[in-house]
Amino acid sequence: MREFNYDVLPGTLLSPGIVKLLAAIREYKGRQELYLEANPDVLSTLSEVAKIQSIDASNRIEGIHTTDKRLEELAREKATPRNRNEEEIAGYRDVLALIHESYDHIRPTSSIILQFHRDLYRYTSSALAGSWKITDNIIAEIAADGQQVVRFKPLPAMATPGAIEKLCNTFDEALSTEVFDQLLLICLFIFDFICIHPFNDGNGRMSRLMTLLLLYRADFLVGKYVSIEKLIEQSKESYYETLYASSVGWNEGTNNYEPFVRYMLGIVLAAYREFSNRVEGVLISRKTKAERIENILQQQPGKVTKKVILEQCPDISETTVERTLATLLKEGKIQKVGAGRTTGYTRVEA
Repeated sequence: MREFNYDVLPGTLLSPGIVKLLAAIREYKGRQELYLEANPDVLSTLSEVAKIQSIDASNRIEGIHTTDKRLEELAREKATPRNRNEEEIAGYRDVLALIHESYDHIRPTSSIILQFHRDLYRYTSSALAGSWKITDNIIAEIAADGQQVVRFKPLPAMATPGAIEKLCNTFDEALSTEVFDQLLLICLFIFDFICIHPFNDGNGRMSRLMTLLLLYRADFLVGKYVSIEKLIEQSKESYYETLYASSVGWNEGTNNYEPFVRYMLGIVLAAYREFSNRVEGVLISRKTKAERIENILQQQPGKVTKKVILEQCPDISETTVERTLATLLKEGKIQKVGAGRTTGYTRVEA
């Protein structure tokens, strides 16, 4: 059986770059309580936006999507699924909600992982929901000539239940010793989980749900307010590149975890920076709402959509954003680019 040496391995990953990332994340986490106590209304809006973005992004990575309108209705439980894509989106919503509400009481065990997978497919007719893979699987890509190229071969189906049990126990034991940073251990767990690839379908989404669970249990709550899944989707080329780089030699226990660990720590740090910017922008800035909207348009390069402004200013209503944009257009400070759903705005150079 594949061994998971979490009593030694994390210590080999403490390169200057990784240590710097860990320190930066810890610094932001030190301010977390101040943000969480500062403005409940802003946090509630941020959480709602992040939830919808997480449901959308994690499924979209796997080619599962619906319209923006349907997504919001499903995320807010104001609609029932109409097709397979929407069934899977609704399942992700339910597991995400469970993690958000009860993470303190959910230990990462093999039975919990099976429960999450079952609930992920609760609205579908999948016979494999809540079951380990029953056939061996591969991670492959289609080359330019149309041929399938195997990038990685996960553990065989027969070895999966024992490997997951071993992974969960090893992770739990490593946490209990308090020798290594929890963030390092979380990154290792998630990578090994992906390499085991324990299900015939849903492995990517399960890995992202498990990432949130482990982060929340370690009191890194940023994923509630800034979508970590969206940040992964926005950098998915790097995500897949680091997965591949760190997977070479995994079955033999000779792989290098550092590329994936650096990537995931970078995602967590990016989430904290965005969280900090959004909350501090509301709590510290003395600018009016209109001034804050104008500031986004003046500082952000390229086209800025209304959706982006609403995401960055969760306390500002859509009506206020539209009114401000109309005023700035009239004053000649910005110009409209595109039409319909692609409409955006760019600053006018002085």
